[in-house]
Amino acid sequence: MTKQEIQDKVNTFLTEDFEVEASSLREDALLKQDVGLDSLDWVDIVVSIEREFGFKPNPAELKKTRTLGDLYDYILSQVNG
Repeated sequence: MTKQEIQDKVNTFLTEDFEVEASSLREDALLKQDVGLDSLDWVDIVVSIEREFGFKPNPAELKKTRTLGDLYDYILSQVNG
């Protein structure tokens, strides 16, 4: 899977399921401050990642993601790992 495919899927579930404005979806966007995700959203994000990409994210690894680009790269490393 390419990084672009991952970006498309993540951006789709963020805009559709989390009502995030598409204009805020930049690689350098901070997940909490810019995208507006809170701790409760992360539970749903784990479910979305499992559904879309077929793996269960490691919570400790997922916590290290600060930007949207970090999230894309984490998923890419798990899918293509």
